[in-house]
Amino acid sequence: MDKMRMESVDMTAQNIERIGALFPNCITETKGEDGKLKKAINFDLLRQMLSGDVVEGDEAYEFTWVGKKAAIVEANKPIRKTLRPCKEDSVNWDTTENLYIEGDNLEVLKLLQESYLGKIKMIYIDPPYNTGNDFIYADDFVRSQEEENAQMGMYDEDENRLFKNTDTNGRFHSDWCSMIYSRLMLARNLLTDDGVIFISIDDNEVENLKKICDEVFGGQNFVAQLVWERAFSPKNDARFISNSHDYVLMYAKNITQFVIGRLPRTKEANARYSNPDNDPRGVWMSSDISVKTYNAECDYPITAPSGRVIEPPAGRCWRLSKKAFLERLQDNRIWFGPDGNGVPRIKRFLTDLKHEGMAPTSIMFFKDVGHSQEGAQEVSKLLDGGFFSGPKPQRLMQRLLTLANLKADSVVLDFFSGSASTAHAVMSKNAEDGGHRKFIMVQLPEECDEQSEAYKAGYKNICEIGKERIRRAGDKIKSESPLTTQDLDIGFRVLKLDDTNMKDVYYAPDDYDQGMLAALESNIKEDRTDLDLLFGCLLEWGLPLSMPYTSEEISGCTVHTYNDGDLIACFDENIPDEVVKTIAKRQPLRAVFRDSSFNGSPAKINVTEVFKLLAPDTRVKVI
Repeated sequence: MDKMRMESVDMTAQNIERIGALFPNCITETKGEDGKLKKAINFDLLRQMLSGDVVEGDEAYEFTWVGKKAAIVEANKPIRKTLRPCKEDSVNWDTTENLYIEGDNLEVLKLLQESYLGKIKMIYIDPPYNTGNDFIYADDFVRSQEEENAQMGMYDEDENRLFKNTDTNGRFHSDWCSMIYSRLMLARNLLTDDGVIFISIDDNEVENLKKICDEVFGGQNFVAQLVWERAFSPKNDARFISNSHDYVLMYAKNITQFVIGRLPRTKEANARYSNPDNDPRGVWMSSDISVKTYNAECDYPITAPSGRVIEPPAGRCWRLSKKAFLERLQDNRIWFGPDGNGVPRIKRFLTDLKHEGMAPTSIMFFKDVGHSQEGAQEVSKLLDGGFFSGPKPQRLMQRLLTLANLKADSVVLDFFSGSASTAHAVMSKNAEDGGHRKFIMVQLPEECDEQSEAYKAGYKNICEIGKERIRRAGDKIKSESPLTTQDLDIGFRVLKLDDTNMKDVYYAPDDYDQGMLAALESNIKEDRTDLDLLFGCLLEWGLPLSMPYTSEEISGCTVHTYNDGDLIACFDENIPDEVVKTIAKRQPLRAVFRDSSFNGSPAKINVTEVFKLLAPDTRVKVI
């Protein structure tokens, strides 16, 4: 019977296996920190394998900074953490499919690698802009285990998790780049093949962020650099130019599979259509029929009604073959101008385009998507106080949800959740069209300053504000449309990042002799509940954290069934045979027990045999 790892995936080891499958001759061995041999990559040989010429020197076109390699190592390094359920902070725990996760988003992203690999349709983040006045995550790549244990929460030189990155810092841009780079590396793994990520940013780091995204997502997957007119009115105190815009970078996971969502047509857009020839099919607009890509089949003269012979412009040809042109000419879909002497253009009827919607533009005006003051007012009205500076307006978030082209059951992730604008937008979108989209919010529980308005209102950290916003926004949405939102999911399961459920002995057996191991009663920490252990197993098995589950008593033992048999777990001591047989007869996909649930190896062998007989396809593990 195998033991569960109870730690996040070792991304480095996985990457080495993938490279080895393609280039087995590039796999070598090296000694690890523990002195044991482990697989490694011969990068010189791999570089040569990927080049048609002899590779000499180390010059290359690349974007780099101090700490980049450490950021890559940190992103790939496994952690011994878990997510602990917090039912008392949750809303509709038993039925909701939404998640609110409290903790360092780098570590949370690592823990989600199995359960949400390739399952997130859209990611939106609004990270620190690195203005010199905001805070960024203090990722320390060389902490000892003692420092790790002492610094589980938020830290800097004053034991705070975040630090103010002022422009006097010699690694001002480097620290920010390292922070965002490692998180985007992990985030990309979670996107579906047709998924998309949106990142809000301003002028301070937009150039660096785009280079990082080109590297992480691939420059070919760049969709757009959207410009958001965020300022309702210009500032008169600007030194040079009153900056009234921010950016939203948009990248697809795979540009060949991503389909952009189109916008509803507006009255202004429809007003551009007319009907100068009284075509019975209604109003229309004409477009050019010449293209740059040359095709000999499409290079032919056209005779206008006036008798004028018209050739394609120099270096171009018509977009239609002669046969296709004549078909459209006969159907009165070619326009030569009111005098019949103009260059031919193709007629596009509004009735044909209404179902297609409008192509989005790269500039988002505040009259269409809201401005920063509007976002602040929305939060202030909901929470009876202005606790956030710069929350994104709902109209902007709705525009991004539309561009992402979400399906009715898509999952949306925001790992810089802040005021939870994204969760609010997802619930509103579902209320509008009856969808069942799910959200996952991730936020570090940054403490509110004791002098702040939020602290005085009773909010000790940002997570408390975000969760309350979701509660109130959900209630407001349902109260405004009670008949159509009866089944709307406005709940969320709260999970909190914590250290592993297992005692250190579980992870460092070489540090203990056999006698010491035998003397230990349990490898699980005393303060952990069955629910803690269940959700820890879900992370390792790669199961979504939002599925329904039941708990029942069988022969004095508590048995947990997750999502109708995706996993059945029992964490009691001294589990009798009848409980093991009952679980096996249900033939779950997976079963898990405590290592200490059985008295010695014979009992474990008996469990293995029971499952071989009654449920041969069930994977059985112990923790």
